[in-house]
Amino acid sequence: MHEERRARPRPAEIRWRGERDAVLAGSVQVERFDAAAGGEQVRACHEMYLAGLPRDDPLGPAMSPRVFAAWLAYGWTEDPVEPWLGRDRSGHPCGYSVLTLPERENRHIAFVNVLVDPAHRRAGVGSALVRHAAERASRAGRSLLSADALADSPGSAFARAWGARPEIADVRRVLDVRALRPGELTRLRSRAEGAAAGYALVSWEGPSPDDQLPAVAALNAATADMPRMADTQAQLWDTERVRMDERRMMAQGLRHYTVAARSQAGELAGLTQLSVDPSLPGWGFQEFTVVARPHRGHRLGLLVKVAMLELLADREPQVTRIITGNADSNEHMIAINAELGFTVLDRWEGWTLPARRALAARVPG
Repeated sequence: MHEERRARPRPAEIRWRGERDAVLAGSVQVERFDAAAGGEQVRACHEMYLAGLPRDDPLGPAMSPRVFAAWLAYGWTEDPVEPWLGRDRSGHPCGYSVLTLPERENRHIAFVNVLVDPAHRRAGVGSALVRHAAERASRAGRSLLSADALADSPGSAFARAWGARPEIADVRRVLDVRALRPGELTRLRSRAEGAAAGYALVSWEGPSPDDQLPAVAALNAATADMPRMADTQAQLWDTERVRMDERRMMAQGLRHYTVAARSQAGELAGLTQLSVDPSLPGWGFQEFTVVARPHRGHRLGLLVKVAMLELLADREPQVTRIITGNADSNEHMIAINAELGFTVLDRWEGWTLPARRALAARVPG
């Protein structure tokens, strides 16, 4: 039992190596930049991201400037990230790409996020950025490009035009906390506690305590059986990766909460994590929810999520909506979220494309 993290992939700590690559991709000048340093390139990318939201992601909460900048610098998956800015012939920003290159697993894949400023769409900018990303991926020894896009959006149409193959889909859901009936959390907690005798709850804010760190890493590793794209490996988790993940959240300025269930033997059996962006105080962003296999069947997933809602009511009473995402085949977690009152927001499609095909293709747009 597991719940995917707040958005598409996840975070990374990387060091900028001082290089400033600039190449001409068709009529688009593509330059690599240091997102951790901030500056004009980061602001330009965020402005284009916001301009594209009405078509690219009209229903979800927008990434705030600080969260967006940290994503450009650290990504979502604790892997090296390359942000690239595209400029037109006049030197104006016209799009960007973010290339994530996994190091510990899935070294045949490059995760690609391409966005074209709405004012420059259907003019070849997107194709130039994809082809440039394919070149970088091939140079790094990656044979497959992977991306995702909102269903029925310009991004999904663009993927089809390239001949990309559809992969596993994610469904985002939202809980309207205000719609919870009086006494509903008490009722749900009682239902969960009836099956969870012998387990105790613990919670903390911010980074994992040192004495809990190995257990948190082990629980993160328990997500290895979650649904994922074919021919891919689960993320390998250890204490270092957990700390890298937490440093990304600190860079994003998030308030981060964990609620965990502990067995009678004293081991962490399951946990749920949630973040709040101070710039979007009404939203809660679900991170992992996971129960270790030996402890499944005791309603711990429901128990820790109810306890998280109770914690938020005390620590973050302004939160009115919580957003989460799950693979559409993740039946157990979807059932828990439905029990809590989550409703479907939208559907995101995964796509893959061989890098060699991207290099050979001639696709407009």
